[in-house]
Order: sequence, then C-alpha cells, then structure tokens
Amino acid sequence: MITRRHWQVFETFKLHFERTANELAEQDRDPTLVGLTVSKRQFERWYGGEVKTRPYPALCRVLEAMFRYPVDVLLGPASEGVGAVDAAPQLRLVMPKPSPSPSLEPSEGGSGFDGIEFTSRPVPGDNAGRDTLERQVAMAARRAFRFSAMAEGSNVGPETLDELHQEVRRLAAAYPQLPLAPLLGDLVEVQDLSFRFLEHGHVRPGQARELYLLSAITSGMLAKASHDLGDPRSAMTQARTAYVCADNADHHAMRAWVRGLQSLIAYWDGRHQEASKYAALGISQVAGVTGTSAVWLSCLQARAGAALGDVAAIRESLTEAERARDAASPDDLDEFGGIMTFPVPRQLYYAADATAWLPNAPEAEHQAEAAVAAYRQAEPEDWAFGDQAGAHTDLALARIHAGSLDGVDEAMRPVLDLSADQRINGIVASVRQVHTALRDPRWLTAPEARTTREEIEAFTAAPVAALPR
Repeated sequence: MITRRHWQVFETFKLHFERTANELAEQDRDPTLVGLTVSKRQFERWYGGEVKTRPYPALCRVLEAMFRYPVDVLLGPASEGVGAVDAAPQLRLVMPKPSPSPSLEPSEGGSGFDGIEFTSRPVPGDNAGRDTLERQVAMAARRAFRFSAMAEGSNVGPETLDELHQEVRRLAAAYPQLPLAPLLGDLVEVQDLSFRFLEHGHVRPGQARELYLLSAITSGMLAKASHDLGDPRSAMTQARTAYVCADNADHHAMRAWVRGLQSLIAYWDGRHQEASKYAALGISQVAGVTGTSAVWLSCLQARAGAALGDVAAIRESLTEAERARDAASPDDLDEFGGIMTFPVPRQLYYAADATAWLPNAPEAEHQAEAAVAAYRQAEPEDWAFGDQAGAHTDLALARIHAGSLDGVDEAMRPVLDLSADQRINGIVASVRQVHTALRDPRWLTAPEARTTREEIEAFTAAPVAALPR
C-alpha cells in the first residue's frame, strides 16, 4: 500500500504520518497525538516487514487512520491482509493528492500583482471551518506578497525574486503530475510577472540573469502547455521566447533544454525530420552540461530517428543516452525537478517509444514492460501521468505488433480510464496509434479489437483541449 501510494521515500511517509497524527489529535481531542512522528528506522521496519512486536498504541492509532485497516492486518503477511482486499489489478494513472502548499492562482479580474492569488489545496477530511481559515490565510499571503513586491518599487528586491524563484520551482515540480487546468493560470501569471520585472524594473546584472532564466523556464512550461492543448504553433512561439530568454541568461543547459522541447513539439506534430534537427541542435550545445538534459536529447534523437525509419540512429542514440546517464550529475535545472529533469523511468519510456516504431522488434515488448514497471515503482518526484500513459500505450502496441491481442486491454485500461482533464495531446496521439494498429485487417472482425477501438474513439472525442476554460 505504501508503494502504491508512492510513499516509499521516508520523508514523504513521515509527512503523511505527522499530518494524520495532528488531524487525529484534533478529531479525538487528544493532545498526546500532536506532533507525533516516526523514526526512519521504524519506517524501514514497517516497510520491510521486519516487525516482531506491535507498535505503541499511539502509533497504531495513526497507522490505522492512515490506511483504514487494523494494524495487525497492515503489518501482517499480505496474503492474510490487504493483498486480497486492497490489491489493484490495474494501476490508475491518477496522482495521489499533493500536500497542501501555497500556490499561485489567477484571481477573477485585474492584472499584474492583482492577478496573483495564493490558495491552498484542500486536504481530505477538512471541515468547513478549517477550509475558511485556510482561505483567509491564503488571502493574507497573497496580499503580503503583492505588498512586498510593490514596496520594493521599481527595484527588484531579493525577497520578491526569491518568492518568484520558489513559485517557478513549485510549478516545474507539479507540471508532470497534475492536470493542466490548475496550473495554467499560475504559469501565465508568473510569466507576466517576470516579464514585467525585466521590462520595467531596475535589476542588477545578477538579478537579470536569474529573471531571464526563470522567464525561460516559465515560457518553456507554457510551450509544453500549448503543446498539451494541441496548439503546436503557439507552443513553438513560446519555445522561441524561452530560447531568447535562455540566451539572455547565457545559460548553456537551458538553451539545450529548449532545443529538446522544440524537438518534442515537432515530433508530436508529425514533423519528424524537424524533430531530429532540433534534437541534433541541442546535442551540439550540451558540451559542458552535466545535468540530465543531455540524456533527454539523445532519447529525443532516438525517437525521431525511429519515426524516420533510421534503425541505426535508434541504437546509436539510445547507447549515447546510456553514456550520458552514467556521466550525469544534477545541475541547477535538475534542481527545479519535475519537467526540468529527466529521470530514469522517463528514459525507459522514451526507449520503449522509439522501439515501438520498429517492425517485428522482439525487444519492443520487453522495453515497454520495463517502462511500465519503472513508473509503477517510481519515486514520487519522478512520477508523471503523461509518460506513464505513454509507456502503457507502447506496451499495447508492442503486443499488437507481435501478433496477439492478449494483454492489450490490460495495457490500455489505465490510459482509457484517465479523466478528460488528463487527456493531453501526447496521450491522445499515442492512443490513436493503438487505434490505427487495431485497424489492421487481422483484427477488423475480432470482438476485443472492436471494443477497444470504440473505447479509443470515445476517449479521443473528449481531449483536454475540448474542455471549457
């Protein structure tokens, strides 16, 4: 259950444990539970199945509140407890609710500083009183940030710059894991704010460089947002702006990252030669770049080469990606996390995506299974619903190309169960590839193929771009 919730990192589990303890203290009016925590060794014993005695009663109460099972079941053998009751044959690609944290959201009118509003995401079990208090605190935070930015006048002060930096970091980490709707307004506001500072503020050279970098990252995320909404033209416009900002920041790794983004946009728009060109441009700029951007660019080159039918390019690029992975060490872009880094599960997905283009490739199913397994076991910060969905569609394609429909519905089920606000352009395009493969004459009259085709047609009829905004 811990693994399924992506809580296997101690700090993540500890956060949920402490929050549950405090909520239980308030619910039961028991002050002894306030601040109750768990040690790393205790967590490792619970997670690793090394428990020989029942924990203290207070710890038992919190565990039972967290998982809604008796503690003896939670710490007992899976076959006698949650294995039969809680096991999920299919993994829904839905991110667990994030921790409540301040976030920028657009207000209903106004612009500039007035367009920024801090709110907190709801926490399961919150009552109306707590929700009201959190809204009041969020409004106060919004007012405080607006005042501090204005009080610094036309000079960009360190506090405002730090706040902007933290907000970009939050959005970068959240982008791969949340639907676009709750993020888009924040992205627009942060980009506008950073542009305003550069256009009208008095900034020192070091501050200007950081502002240009933050503007590049935000413009890059908006380019990805435009792409996710199926608007490649706007996506490329934002990407070019991101490159200009990266150039003004004189940030080598960011320039290379934007070239990767342009390759991604061109690839999903069916311009595979252009995708290969942008990946090559990025690779030519990675000399001296230590972060994972170099790994991403080689994987993009492999995928573009696969779409062009260049088998040799696939092998060579995937091998180069492995070398880049071995040599990589986190840089300042990787520190932003999320969309700005390229973790191992994502690398495995790209390898599966490239291999899926090859006809009669015996390794295609193995690559896709490895990618699906990697996302099932991914650390929370490495999880991405879009790439996980892509890995599942690659697995379905590999099984179809291998000449069998066995396991196709199993592979596609988590994808087809995605809510409409998660049906971004790349996922829809991947699902359509499965639809095309199922229209092969071999499968036209097969009942299971017909059922899957009908589900895909219903799925693609309601992409995120069709939702009201």
